[in-house]
Amino acid sequence: MSKPNIVLMVADDMGYGDFGLYSEGRVHTPSIDQLATESLRLTQHYAGSAVCSPSRAALLTGRYPIRTGAITPQEVLGYDRIDLSEATIGDSFKAAGYATGMVGKWHNGALDPRFHPNSRGFDDFAGFRGGWADYYRWNLDRNGSFEKSDGRYLTDVLADEAVTFIQRHRNEPFFLMVTWNAPHSPLQAPETVTQKYVDAGFELGIAIIYAMIEVMDQGIGKVRQALDSVGIADDTLLMFTSDNGPAFTHRSDQVPDGVSVDGRRFNCGFAGAKGSVYEGGIRVPMIAKWPNGLPKDLEIDEQIVFTDWLPTLMSLAKINHVGNKPLDGIDMSEILMGEPQHNAPRRFWQWNGYSPIGTTNAAVREGSWKLVRPALDVSYATEADQTLADRYIEKDIEYKYHPENFSQVFDWPEPEQIVPKAPKPELYNIDNDPLEQHDLAAQNPDIALKLLRNLETWFEEVESERQSLVK
Repeated sequence: MSKPNIVLMVADDMGYGDFGLYSEGRVHTPSIDQLATESLRLTQHYAGSAVCSPSRAALLTGRYPIRTGAITPQEVLGYDRIDLSEATIGDSFKAAGYATGMVGKWHNGALDPRFHPNSRGFDDFAGFRGGWADYYRWNLDRNGSFEKSDGRYLTDVLADEAVTFIQRHRNEPFFLMVTWNAPHSPLQAPETVTQKYVDAGFELGIAIIYAMIEVMDQGIGKVRQALDSVGIADDTLLMFTSDNGPAFTHRSDQVPDGVSVDGRRFNCGFAGAKGSVYEGGIRVPMIAKWPNGLPKDLEIDEQIVFTDWLPTLMSLAKINHVGNKPLDGIDMSEILMGEPQHNAPRRFWQWNGYSPIGTTNAAVREGSWKLVRPALDVSYATEADQTLADRYIEKDIEYKYHPENFSQVFDWPEPEQIVPKAPKPELYNIDNDPLEQHDLAAQNPDIALKLLRNLETWFEEVESERQSLVK
């Protein structure tokens, strides 16, 4: 086949310590582990953000998410949306003659049909458009029509949808994103799988999370089997990663009665978790297998970030980008072929609730150095009007998920934020100190100052571009 098929699978809130390969035996993920042993394994691979919507926007557009307008998962404010002026990876592959599909979680425009996956380059969509869905009482959006749950576990449903897409498009090049919702809350899993982890001594909440991951692993096995059974596995680039690090806290209404909202668990010692720009929040595994196009069983230590995948995949497929905005990502196809990276490009992250604040929870990585501006305790002088948001969530709880009941975002003013003075930034040598235990800013003031200025300049640029977007 002249054009490779691409299956890009993304877990939701899955950290390094949630992969069987890296969990010291805590989690049973035989499909992922086997895939990893046959694949490229990227050891310094980074998500586009510390949380879902902006991270996915980086993956979909090849651009820093602040530029695109997708800044937080606050879908009721439209802050999860990728601006309509942006071209997605789906747009480019569709224009090149690929069949394009997405199965699972979207969360880059939960409200308003203009932001539906079908309007953003994906011919087929089967999933849910918001940030989460009940695993048993789901409401599946199939190209704009809705199907209520038949009682199956949602992860199994998504696996079956992915298999069906592969079978349907077996004779033409396709680009398929499978965006699993596991192990994102609500914490729900088949009791038989959960009980194995309880019997192994894990607290019930962690046992459920691990069970959710194990069922997803079974779904990944189904996808691999589908590629094999239709005879296209060798011509398919199969990838698996996560959108950000593990969630260590959950809303009380998203855990079973008697289960702690604390989801803290093993994550290989990395500092931070979902929501943090420390390594635990943004450093995520990536495994990639393409028998007819990439080396097998190889670890790659060079830094690759979500924004790189759009230009890299287009290069591997020999197609062109249809967008008219410059990409932040870099074509890493030669790196995937085993070539060394001579100059690691500078990379940036920043995230907080509501509109971006450059002095909090921001980081820049250049070579082995990483500068972190720690998250500030931002408070609010005014309160947001929660009335419509509460109604939106109540609808979701009554029968998840009902985006068809809402077509417009809510017209609230943001609450007035009180931002405390930022402490001095922290500086880490990630090659020597991947767990970020030794702040070297005092010993290297010139490096710290240079990186801080780079971070400040970058933030001003991307935030200015966001502000210029047509509202």
